[in-house]
Parts: sequence; C-alpha cells; structure tokens
Amino acid sequence: MSEQYSSYFARSLTVLIVFLLFSIISSPTVMAQSNWDEDGWLKTSLAQERLENGDEFGCYGMEGISWKADPGAVALECREYIEKRINANRWGENPISTFTPDSLTQYQHSIIAANGFMIHGDNTDLEDTAWHSSNDTPTDMLDWYNLGRRGGSLEQIIGSKEQVENAVNEGGLVNLYWIGRVNEATIRHDKDIEQYISDEAEAWLTTWGQAWSYWSASKCYQLDHSMTQVGGDYVLSFESLVTEQCSNINPQRWNLPLTWSLDIQDSSIISIIDSSGVMENITKMRHTSEGYSHIEGQYLHLSIINGNTVNITLSGNEYDIMGMTEFWNNHTAAITIAAHETTDLFKWSKRFVDQDNLVFTWLVIPRPAESKSPWMPFVAFTVGAGVVITMLLVLKKEGLGPLAKNKNYLDSRGESE
Repeated sequence: MSEQYSSYFARSLTVLIVFLLFSIISSPTVMAQSNWDEDGWLKTSLAQERLENGDEFGCYGMEGISWKADPGAVALECREYIEKRINANRWGENPISTFTPDSLTQYQHSIIAANGFMIHGDNTDLEDTAWHSSNDTPTDMLDWYNLGRRGGSLEQIIGSKEQVENAVNEGGLVNLYWIGRVNEATIRHDKDIEQYISDEAEAWLTTWGQAWSYWSASKCYQLDHSMTQVGGDYVLSFESLVTEQCSNINPQRWNLPLTWSLDIQDSSIISIIDSSGVMENITKMRHTSEGYSHIEGQYLHLSIINGNTVNITLSGNEYDIMGMTEFWNNHTAAITIAAHETTDLFKWSKRFVDQDNLVFTWLVIPRPAESKSPWMPFVAFTVGAGVVITMLLVLKKEGLGPLAKNKNYLDSRGESE
C-alpha cells in the first residue's frame, strides 16, 4: 500500500468518525427539547363544532422557535400547523390572527404580516394602536399590529361583569383576555361574565379575524345597485362586488357578511330575496351571518357577503345607499375573547360545550413533547461514543487513524516482506 493511499484512507476514516460522533450528539433523540406534540382535537368534530359556532383559530407560537430571534419562522411554522389541521374560521380558511410579545420591532411585525398574519395582539407596545379605548378606532393596517385589551379577563376573580359591561356601553371593540389552563391547573372562568355576554350584552360577538376583515372591507369596496319596476311594485337590486382591485389590496381578508344601511324612505318591504332564497330576518342577532334587519321608521340593514345579489321588492321607488355600518348588523360594540396559549382544545373548550353564544379566538400552540425516559439521551451518547472509541482502537492496531503512532506502518511492513 502506498504512503499516499494510506494517508488518504486514514484522513477519510477520521472525517467519517467525527461525522458519526457529531450525528449522535445532535440527533433528534438527544435534542428532544425541540420537538412538540400536536393537538389532535384540531382534526375532530369538536373543532368543527367550534367553527360552526363562529370561533377562530389563530397562532400563539411554536415550541422551540423564538418570536424575538426569528419571527418569520414562527409565523410560517404556526400558519402551516393550523392550515394542515383546520380552517381558521367559517368565513375564511387562512389564519390571520396571532399573539406577539411586546418586545418586537416594527420591522419584525412587518415580517409576521408578510406571512399572512394581519392582527397582532394584544398590547404589543408599538406606537400605532387599535382599540385600546372606545375612541382608538384603527385608521391604518399598522394599527392592528398593536391590538388593545379591553374589558379585562374572563378569568374568575381577575375579571368582573361590571368591567366588561362598562366597556361594552362605551362602544368599540372589547377584547377580553383568557387562559384556560396553566400546566395541569384549570383556570376557572367567571360565570357572571359568561352570563352577561351570553344573554345580555348588546354587541357583535365576533373574533379577531372577523373584526379585522370587516374593518378592512371598509377601505376598499364597489357597489352595484339599480331599481326596476315590476307591475305595481319596485325591485331594488343590490350587490357588494368582488373586484380584483380590492382583492389585491387585502388578499388575506375573509369574505364575511358586511352590513349596509339603505334608506328606503316611506316604502314598505314586500320581500327580500338573495341567491339562496328568502333572506333571514336577523334583527337583534349577534353572531355573524347573512340576512337583514329592519325596524319600522329606521334604515334597512343588509348583511351580505361580496358577490351575493339581493333583490328587495318595495312599494315605492325612492332609496339611498347610506354606506357601511361600523360593526356587523349595525351594532355599536363588538366583543372578542382571546384564548391565549391554547395547547389542548378539548380541555379548554369542554366547559363551553352547551354554551352557543360565546365566541372565541383560539390562539393555538403545540404542547412540548414529553420525553419517554429522561436518561435515554445519555444512554444514546454513551453507546455511540463507545462505538467510535472501539473503531479508533481497531484502526490503531492497523497503524491507521488519529491514534496510530506510525501511520506508515503498513507500508514499512510491506517493504520488509
């Protein structure tokens, strides 16, 4: 064996040994702390029932990835985690709401938005804000990177019915905080707050994503309306259009029902029909849906998704389109409940199985993986190191490897023969 070949062979073996040792040390078995377990309930009928109720699934974070170190990676991984398991909402498949810590810069928030998350909350300490008070009405997309917390908490003792009620009476978006469990301890919710929201609050019961989608629609829309006479009556045709221009401005927006105010003067309503048939009267309704509401002597309010044409048969031919209302179904206040750090949908939501009125924004995060045996990584390392050391000793006997004293041993032996 030539000296050149022997030296090359020894170097190759050395590189291989180092690679094996590094692979053992950095293998997923040893670095188990970066793993996570998914919430299997996101794929069940329970989650679908929450969707039908109007709930939303947003992001809280991902185990093993830091918002501060790499916000883009967290947003991307969390979005894929949700999309592979469930739709974000009945009105939109794509998740657009996420928790963010209060230590991120404006640039980092823009990276998160570039990954599809348009609502960042809550209380992120940025200069631009939305709904930190009843008068803190958002004017720009950047305002939603600092969504406020109003109304306190749904948690027992921490929250109070009076605080929530005062916030609702002031108007605007009321955003309650709630966390259902800390480790294995269940955090009880306040029954009085639950009852007030469920039975008494005159407000739109909604989610982060719905509230943003409704608001963003007010920034770009196009209408089509006309009046035709049919016999002795008049048919007003109305449609909020789907346009490429508006879709390009807000591609993440969900196509949820928007409420339009129509002044029909002194006309009587004979019928209201859309593409699905006779529209539902949703006067006093608080969950997002399509339909109409009308109180004698007041405006007619149509709540319809973009692209749905409505034909309103009236006794007269005078009308005026007054515009889009601030909140859905002409409510003056809206209530969201953000369930932070949701790791187990079943345990968090089972207490509300018989409660149809409360609507939640579930900010989900996979739970940390449980190591089957905490000493297994050390066993893996010990066994791997033992194998490597044994290989080195065997190579040493052959005059090869980093432990060999005479790397030309084989060549000298061949010359003597």
